[in-house]
Amino acid sequence: MAVSPDGRVFTNYPYWLDNHSYSVVEIKNGKPVPYPDAHWNSFKKGDEGADKFVCVQAVVADEKGYLWIVDAAGIGLGPVYKKANKVLKVRLSDNTVERIYTFPETTAGKDSYINDIRIDNSNGFAYMTSSSNGGIVVLNTASGESRFVLHDSPSVQSDPAYHFSFDDKEFSKADGSIPKINSDGIALSPDKAWLYYKPLTDDKLYRINTRFLRDFTTPLKTITNKVEDLGHFVTTDGMEFDKEGNLYFGDLERSSIVKITPDLKMHILITDPENLIWPDSYSVSKDGYLYISVSQIQLMPWFNNNINKTVQPYKILRLKI
Repeated sequence: MAVSPDGRVFTNYPYWLDNHSYSVVEIKNGKPVPYPDAHWNSFKKGDEGADKFVCVQAVVADEKGYLWIVDAAGIGLGPVYKKANKVLKVRLSDNTVERIYTFPETTAGKDSYINDIRIDNSNGFAYMTSSSNGGIVVLNTASGESRFVLHDSPSVQSDPAYHFSFDDKEFSKADGSIPKINSDGIALSPDKAWLYYKPLTDDKLYRINTRFLRDFTTPLKTITNKVEDLGHFVTTDGMEFDKEGNLYFGDLERSSIVKITPDLKMHILITDPENLIWPDSYSVSKDGYLYISVSQIQLMPWFNNNINKTVQPYKILRLKI
């Protein structure tokens, strides 16, 4: 989800289940309104998907008045649909799509599921995680050139030894298999110097200096060698910095929101099993709230013998920080 500097609230719905409707909406008077218009939200299987949302995974509002929309185009977390994965840059002042970024196969091919995004307008770059195959997509937002890095790094792969659990039971699919979700959460430090990221289904956190990512002549091996292992924290899906350099996680296994201060000390802000059912993505508003989307992923049919235990309407919460 995303909150713009002037307080507009946006959220997205990935096309994971068959009863999918809108992909991106603006919340107006408590109601979802298709954004930027109905056409972009009119995709049906069989359409080409180039000028429609297929499976939107993230929305992020920047400080320059733009909403960035990541369309992974992987219906049901499957392969990319008709090469339709893309990133949209939408001008919030008039709700116009200013630019559409697409990717070559070497950056985000059919097995890629681009996930979350962070924007560095100071240097002209965007960074995305790929949660399916593990890695970071680096996008030069001026030229449109992109690069896939860190695919050979253990830092983007979920630790197979970690037992990601709910109610003392390891997270598993209906067939008993154990899902391992790779690089997912991503955050950019306030000074844009450091990119933080982590796999979803373990508790490790990593970072890398962005100067190595912005120079496309940097050898891939050099980039891998520059990764810093920050240690064990908690599992989280998304993550977000505030302007003071505090990093916010949602502890999925304990239904909590935690704050990691710049000295890497972790503090539990709130625990709420009734409401924080897979806290997912975050946005910090100008008036000092952490907005939280609650996706209930552990209650989806994939993980409950094909029974959908999620409760509608899905919630967006906020926490004063």
